Amino acid sequence: MSKQIERSMDELYQADPERADAVVFGRVPATNRRGFLGGAGLAAMGAAVGGAIPFSANMPAGLAPAAVAQTASGSQPKKPEPFRFPGKDEGLTVLGDRPLVAETPEHLLDDDTTPLSKFFIRNNGQIPEAAADADAWKFVIDGEVNNPLTITLGELKKRFKAVSYRMILECGGNGRAFFQPTARGNQWTNGGAGCAEWTGVPLSEVLRVAGLKDSARYTGHSGADPHLSGDEKLASISRGMPIPKAMEQHTLIAWAMNGEPLTNIHGGPVRLIVPGWPGSLSHKWLTRIWIRDREHDGSGMTGTSYRVPIRPMVPGGKADDSNFKILESMPVRGIITNPANGARLAAGTRSLALRGAAWDGDHGVARVDVSIDFGATWMQAKAAPPRNRYDWARWTASVNLPSDGYYEVWVRATDNEGRAQPHIAGNWNPQGYGGNPMHRIAVLVG
Repeated sequence: MSKQIERSMDELYQADPERADAVVFGRVPATNRRGFLGGAGLAAMGAAVGGAIPFSANMPAGLAPAAVAQTASGSQPKKPEPFRFPGKDEGLTVLGDRPLVAETPEHLLDDDTTPLSKFFIRNNGQIPEAAADADAWKFVIDGEVNNPLTITLGELKKRFKAVSYRMILECGGNGRAFFQPTARGNQWTNGGAGCAEWTGVPLSEVLRVAGLKDSARYTGHSGADPHLSGDEKLASISRGMPIPKAMEQHTLIAWAMNGEPLTNIHGGPVRLIVPGWPGSLSHKWLTRIWIRDREHDGSGMTGTSYRVPIRPMVPGGKADDSNFKILESMPVRGIITNPANGARLAAGTRSLALRGAAWDGDHGVARVDVSIDFGATWMQAKAAPPRNRYDWARWTASVNLPSDGYYEVWVRATDNEGRAQPHIAGNWNPQGYGGNPMHRIAVLVG
């Protein structure tokens, strides 16, 4: 490349697609990509992505090819440093170290049940010391209840019947990196999610023993994680949910993950699991559930924090807090977990087996479709039935490749309300919630 890109690839394509093509593929801007791809420009693009593009006629104007997207130039991105954390896969990607945040690349989410080693990490404050005696850990349920409870984990296990469900846990900011202009916060792609088997007791059973008053409207959660500043008067985060969500059978007080006691990094010895809604509700190191007579107003509940616009706002514009509502059910999302982005296949390969996962918040996944011709045609994938509500849908498909060359595989999931993943992240908001564009990967044959 002879010219330097002063912005990210996605920003450049968003702002000026023709100039982006010129900078990346070394051509004089033409009136449209179709004209460009009809001549020497096609050869230049093919050279950049590594091979001929069989479905080049279908490439949308202004689309950054997946092979070069999200890099600072047309060259391949540098290999990230291995992630170093006890019990964790080295392939996780660090997004922040204060607090510690790490996401799981899509190809590492290829297991039916996400192993602990591959599960993402999200913290809001400091990591507390591990409990010396897990069963002695105490938490409180108080507020708008008739019988306030202080109960240890050991007592919880003895008094209530345990259940196990495989359920998605997803960071509220998952997909934030796809917004343009850039939104505030950790730049998650699709890896702020994992699907583990959680063991615990339904929160509803414990709340029935506590006896909810008629005035009970909302919960407020607290944990043992200290604020980053170290100020004991400040909460690292304290979020809550409406009582109907708290009373769902799949909302758990959990102490085990994939059949093993919860590790400290994942909130052990006891945490909440609130499936389908932002992971920040699933408070780790649980110490208190405060039943309130109004919407909770703790840290992470006001302003634009974990809230999305009611009416669309100008991307990059100033937020009006009165135009925001609490983010509840997470949007539908589908990913390709095999092959990985950038896969190279032997010359002559004419069939490609695909695997992936799809999930959403409260509604369930209706179907998953894949395309290898830039969305001109779609084929429905085969999705396995979920084990239980809030489990992800593991899907498979096989596509035919007409020739050697460069392909993009796109996946689009649709929920049971008829909402499908969009081409680009919509409803821009300053904190970057709800970004769920179609996942696409680059595959080179020959």
